[in-house]
Amino acid sequence: MDYIIDDIDRAILASLAEDARQSLKVLSARVGLTSPSTAERVKRLEERGVIEGYGARVNLAALDYRIQALVRVRPLPGMLQKVDKLIQALPECIENDKVTGEDCFVMRLVVHSIEQLDALLDTISEYAQCNTSIVKSSPVKRRLPPI
Repeated sequence: MDYIIDDIDRAILASLAEDARQSLKVLSARVGLTSPSTAERVKRLEERGVIEGYGARVNLAALDYRIQALVRVRPLPGMLQKVDKLIQALPECIENDKVTGEDCFVMRLVVHSIEQLDALLDTISEYAQCNTSIVKSSPVKRRLPPI
């Protein structure tokens, strides 16, 4: 990335990460700029790919997804692409990282029950070894690193 951000850009990013729905007027007041200047800064951050998008944080338990699982996936020889496609096709997979080490993927699944988790893992198990951990709590939610 060739774009260097300054302290005002950092303040904009931090404020938007906290509440992406805030009005431009509120954002401008928080960062100490006029609304047009703030709008131009946000537009530049978007155009340069620093801001990739905006979204809502959804309470998964409210949608009856009571269980989250982290699954380390090690494809069997020759099955890497097949496993990659299977994982990408799982709507219950809300995150998937390709990693180094003995495992190739770490995915986060959300499910309604242990039975559903077993069924999902069964779709992958003929092509990969899976090591599953149930998430008990998430004391640190996804957040920005220091910027």
